[in-house]
Amino acid sequence: MTHSAHGAYRSRGHRRAALAKRWILVALCITVLGGIVWPVLDHFGVFSDQGEAISFDQDNKGGGQGGGQTGGSTGRRPGESLASLPTGPKADFTIAGTVPEDGTKIAVTTLAGRKSGFTGKVWVWVPKEYREDPRYATSGFPVMIALPGGPGYPANYWMGTNLGLQASISRWFHEGRSLPFILAMPVLNPHPDDGGLYWDGSDIPGQPRMGTWLTEDVPDLIRANFRTIKSRDGWCYMGSSTGGFAGLKSVLQKPDKFKAVIASGPDLVPDSRLWHGHEREQAANTPAVLAQRLIAAGGPEVYLAFQVGTVGSDARAKGPIEDFVAHYGRGPVKTRLSVIQGGRHDAASYVPNMARGQLVQWISEHMQGPVRVRP
Repeated sequence: MTHSAHGAYRSRGHRRAALAKRWILVALCITVLGGIVWPVLDHFGVFSDQGEAISFDQDNKGGGQGGGQTGGSTGRRPGESLASLPTGPKADFTIAGTVPEDGTKIAVTTLAGRKSGFTGKVWVWVPKEYREDPRYATSGFPVMIALPGGPGYPANYWMGTNLGLQASISRWFHEGRSLPFILAMPVLNPHPDDGGLYWDGSDIPGQPRMGTWLTEDVPDLIRANFRTIKSRDGWCYMGSSTGGFAGLKSVLQKPDKFKAVIASGPDLVPDSRLWHGHEREQAANTPAVLAQRLIAAGGPEVYLAFQVGTVGSDARAKGPIEDFVAHYGRGPVKTRLSVIQGGRHDAASYVPNMARGQLVQWISEHMQGPVRVRP
């Protein structure tokens, strides 16, 4: 190679090296900018599927046998299936959120309650096994109706993934602590909590029939759109504060429809000012009165799991809850109480203790797990 040719070759090599460095620099810039821009765009929902239509059922394809724990009496006829396919009519669900731990979706629909006459939102979540595991493709699942404290309107705070309820149920199921519950999360009240106004999850005369909404319309929605357990063995409540009261009262009031509740820091008396002048109806929605009636009737058995903290408002609620358990936890009224040392009146205390205090294990042992729908 001549000296001039050698120089030209070296020049071309330098240009190629410089060009490669430029492309590397461009790629690094794109990577850095992408790392900054992508989270920002994602935060503002640019890549979100929120609002998109979603259908939870699998058109009942597959032949899985189903699994899970069983428990309790069913009252069914010999040969009758324990579970039911969706009965219809089909509701219009849209995606409201995504559980980051496993990608499962939380959906929402607006339900016009045919029995209560009230129209409100209901959020729903199903565990991954419901949609994606062929072993459960034709299995009915147990249902937990999760009720919030506080205003309970216009949203049910359990529908948010920040409280970890959905991810916890999935994890507990895989750890053998819990059944894989479908979660139904309806609004609790018909209007905002203006000046301490609430409806006690009850049918107060002259008011929206929120008791019928929670115990009739919401379960009807779930049966219409999901594979469920036919009997009360597949239906329970979970709630905190006033939502804990509503769930507790509903199980005691309608033990033919619901078998269990996890009541966290619950109120124990219906004390809405809307009860004024309706003392007879108020008594018919009082847990102590309902528990005593159930004890006198001798059944059916119900399972009431309580948890309460020792700090703040829970410290004041602890004594009355302990008294309720001591006085009414007998006969068909089965009770369990977990006191959370240092626990407060909030989900950060309640959700982890559902497993740590063995409350979700306890009610799961007495309920029906996923079971195949037989033709």
